[in-house]
Amino acid sequence: MTDLRQKLKAALAQQGAGSSDFDLNPDLVLPGARRLRPAGVLVAISLFEEAPRVILTKRSSALKHHPGQIAFPGGKVDQSDADVTAAALREAWEEIGLPPELPEVIGHLPNHETVTSFQVTPVVALLHECFQIRPEAGEVAEVFSVPLAHLLEPANYIIASRSWRGTRRHYYTVPFGPYYIWGATARMLRNLAGALQS
Repeated sequence: MTDLRQKLKAALAQQGAGSSDFDLNPDLVLPGARRLRPAGVLVAISLFEEAPRVILTKRSSALKHHPGQIAFPGGKVDQSDADVTAAALREAWEEIGLPPELPEVIGHLPNHETVTSFQVTPVVALLHECFQIRPEAGEVAEVFSVPLAHLLEPANYIIASRSWRGTRRHYYTVPFGPYYIWGATARMLRNLAGALQS
């Protein structure tokens, strides 16, 4: 998988503009004085299966925010975290049982701003060894993976819309089997696809 590592490193070194949940909604005016909280998510690409796959989670339906949605392991940066990478690795350990020393961190995708006022940094890493998946019962309903090839194909991304706060909001989706991957997660994956194709 040396080729994939080299391609990822080269792509992530060419940092493009950041993205946001508002990219497809140019009429939406954002408040200028908003404060964004830093967060890190782990885009973990497993290399121990027949083909590379990206690990994702389905959030618990009991959660207050984004229940049942598909997400990367990750979360907000705590005071004890050295940086967004440390936050992503810590959260992956807490949420799915991924030992922090296991991922080979390759780099970062551009930051993504969410409607919930987070500035999310996607931390891209390779997993060369399998691990014992241990979903955190209070947060994670399921841990699954999607073939990287599916996520790198631009034709698999669909723009959908729904009513949000009285207006029509458009967003990316990248469905896979029974999993409806949409919103911020799909947008960050679309960034990854774009980076590797440029």
